[in-house]
Amino acid sequence: MVDPMPEHDRSQGEGGGAIDLYLDFISPFAYLAWRRMPALAKAHGRTLRPIPVLFAALLGHFGHLGPAEIAPKRVYIFKQVLRRAHERGLRLEPPPAHPFNPLLALRIAGDPSLGAELQGRVISALFDATWGGGPGVGDPATITQVLTRAGLDGPALVAAASKPEAKARLRGATEAALHAGVFGVPTMVVDGELFWGDDSIGDLERFLRGEDPVTDAALARWQDLPRAADRRGRGSSS
Repeated sequence: MVDPMPEHDRSQGEGGGAIDLYLDFISPFAYLAWRRMPALAKAHGRTLRPIPVLFAALLGHFGHLGPAEIAPKRVYIFKQVLRRAHERGLRLEPPPAHPFNPLLALRIAGDPSLGAELQGRVISALFDATWGGGPGVGDPATITQVLTRAGLDGPALVAAASKPEAKARLRGATEAALHAGVFGVPTMVVDGELFWGDDSIGDLERFLRGEDPVTDAALARWQDLPRAADRRGRGSSS
């Protein structure tokens, strides 16, 4: 059984370790984070390591519904992401459908043989195709076209991602994400500390500067609070 809550090393901003960015193309917030994280990592002398994972599998592991599966939350989320994109001067357009099947795109983007530079180009092309006014990433023919137009070998990348080892690699990456405590996307993990959501990037920056207000002593007061109520099996608050 995967342990979703490992111990974390709370050393702030020390060393030059990588920032792991867990992402899924289905998330508009992951798109926003992807547009910010390369520059942030570079500014702090860190390597950015993008790790595509299947968001649906994270939801299934923890028994959660996705934002798009809760009608009022779906509307709110799209409003929120539009506001953030506008604030940052980013183009944001809806994909042809949402939710959609991101499996093939994730398998392509997670191929370690691509190398950092090529992987970055692939991820950018797939995110732009999804949220930047492109045709989406819902089928092999469209993905092939998107990658080819980005100057990449679309047919070869799609063919490689259709092999059993590519499928196993994505499953392994998702299992490893769960073991690291990841429960959603985007999630950034650096020096053992987890930051969830595009709106946590400011917290991540403070952590990298050694200014995180969360200390072991402060955290201990919160994480061991006793449970005084349990909502399971309750149909109402009355």
